[in-house]
Amino acid sequence: MKRGWKLVLSTAMLAIAVLAPQAASGQLSFPDAAAAPAPPNPLSDPTVKPGKMLLFDLEARFAKDVLERGGKAFADWFAEDGVALGNGAAPLVGRVAIVRSANWDPKSYQLTWTPTDATMGPSGDVGYTWGHFEGHSKDANGNPVTTTGRYITIWRKQPDGAWKVVLDAGANEPAEAGDCCKVPTGN
Repeated sequence: MKRGWKLVLSTAMLAIAVLAPQAASGQLSFPDAAAAPAPPNPLSDPTVKPGKMLLFDLEARFAKDVLERGGKAFADWFAEDGVALGNGAAPLVGRVAIVRSANWDPKSYQLTWTPTDATMGPSGDVGYTWGHFEGHSKDANGNPVTTTGRYITIWRKQPDGAWKVVLDAGANEPAEAGDCCKVPTGN
């Protein structure tokens, strides 16, 4: 019994002696952050599920339409029973209320956003996206004003097969958030 214990102990010590330098060097190497590869683009990942791709495509078309047509386009993407939750504002319940509120012109206010991730529900008829947004406008003196924040959008497939927004919620980032929440620029 004692001999078996010594054999196990000496094997373990030999393994530590052989593997420890490799493990230590792996733990102590700090690759140059600038040389690190960029995170993969979820849209170019062949393992991304079709539901996620669909939600990213919806977001891209929604964002493009809003950039071109402003508030009218924003409201057009909502379901009749959709809800918009703005930062510090009363909820807008129903498409009619959203249409009344979303009346900005893209020449005076530009809303842009980039989804960070998306998830399709198991039924394939409801999903959500979330990410970062930026709003660009000018104050009364003509100085540029930028608002940044995070959003979540819940999408639902309608009986006619079209996808509509059933809930959109945004929260502004505090001014002291710095660069943490800026919309990433294309490379």
